[in-house]
Amino acid sequence: MAVPKSKVSSSKRGMRRSHDRLKNNAYVEDKDTGELHRPHHIDLKTGMYRGKEFLKVSDKI
Repeated sequence: MAVPKSKVSSSKRGMRRSHDRLKNNAYVEDKDTGELHRPHHIDLKTGMYRGKEFLKVSDKI
């Protein structure tokens, strides 16, 4: 069984864990509609991505 040679200080442990936190999702404003959507994702309100329509959006919501 592996046994640590020395105690890991709380500072070193915290530095190792510094990237483990959850990050907030980034949102950008659409140039045409002004709606917020995630970058590099289809805008679900309009169905557009990079100026092209990829989804047919119905108004039955």
